[in-house]
Amino acid sequence: MAAKRRFRTVKGMHDLVGKAPVFAFVEDKAREVFSLYGYDEVRTPIVEETELFVRGVGEGSEIVGKQMYTFDDKKGRSLTLRPEGTAPVARAYLQNNWASGPQPVKVFYMGPYFRYERPQEGRYRQFHQIGAELINDSGPYSDVELLVMLLRFLEELGFEDLEVGLNSVGDPECRQRYSQRLREYLAPYRDELGADSRRRLETNPLRILDTKAPRERELLEGAPRLRDELGGPARDHFQVVCDELGRFDIDFEIDDRLVRGLDYYTRTVFEITSTALGAQNAILGGGRYDGLIAELGGPSVPGIGFAIGQDRLVDLVLKIPGASRRLNAEDHRRRPVCVIPIGGSYRRHGMELAQELRAAGIPAICEFDSLRPLKARLKQAVRHDCRWVVLFGEDEEKEGKIVLKDFYDRTQETIQRDRFVEEVAKRRASADSS
Repeated sequence: MAAKRRFRTVKGMHDLVGKAPVFAFVEDKAREVFSLYGYDEVRTPIVEETELFVRGVGEGSEIVGKQMYTFDDKKGRSLTLRPEGTAPVARAYLQNNWASGPQPVKVFYMGPYFRYERPQEGRYRQFHQIGAELINDSGPYSDVELLVMLLRFLEELGFEDLEVGLNSVGDPECRQRYSQRLREYLAPYRDELGADSRRRLETNPLRILDTKAPRERELLEGAPRLRDELGGPARDHFQVVCDELGRFDIDFEIDDRLVRGLDYYTRTVFEITSTALGAQNAILGGGRYDGLIAELGGPSVPGIGFAIGQDRLVDLVLKIPGASRRLNAEDHRRRPVCVIPIGGSYRRHGMELAQELRAAGIPAICEFDSLRPLKARLKQAVRHDCRWVVLFGEDEEKEGKIVLKDFYDRTQETIQRDRFVEEVAKRRASADSS
């Protein structure tokens, strides 16, 4: 009989083996910081109607054209695994009538997203994002506050030497004028452009500004600047953003090539990078999307937001000097105390001891298998990364005591049974502060 095939993850998908605690650390920090600025967590479905992304993200975009996981359900409806988070939040804003509540609406989200692209380091076909959206405030101060919040979040993760790249892609009329100027400038060089850029020259010339091709970047050195085509309202908006970031001592650089990759962006767009890790690393990007909700059939409601690739962010966090120490401190608080009852008749007592620890907020596991040698059970506690072990058997029951073993200090002491939770908590607190 042939051996059954063992299953593996689908290409581009991956198990979070060993990194799950770091993911949790980053998510907890996001919840902590974003809530300080009045953001509430929201969760949208993984599957949405395909048309939501065609209209929201843009039919000519790379995401819609090449990267979406799209399928027909049993009733023939075209559905898509969400490739990004802003369009679903905009849909939720309309469907759930968030406009009737307090304004502006501030929400953040985190979870898995899907794009069919070539897997590489830090990029997967199922990836994770953390994002936030501020809806129904068109003023430049919302742009500034969002960036201030983001920088605080990244700094609390341990990033230093952060740089903000900033640009304005203007209003639709500005972009239309600029697109025509850029098209006219690049037309004589059409044969020197790659296939994607030649296509974009007809559909959306702004996307060529984001090219990575050396020759195309060289050609763009002499291209007209989008900033020069900004109308008065867009220009004034951008000037306030720049002035207010300066007031908060936030360093930024105006990047004329920064346009972001999605059709719904208007006015302010930004990227945040870090140079502390050697080569410059883009950490996140975002911008304003004042026309998106109207494009989805709603009223003209402005918005601004960002998205962070969490998989890549976690990889960068792990490279920050001192990250291991900080993460170990966080992990230490989650490490369980192991309770080992000695003798089969004491398993019930072991469960009671473990429950008392949990009731006090102390993680605990119980080694019930009394048939295994004590040495083997102690080894199992080490494998669970337990620092402390509680031993309880016949002698301890008679004396009303327990034995507390500390693997790190290689010490062992006897503690009164009715005070053992208090004593364990005291030692854990002391270890946290050392």
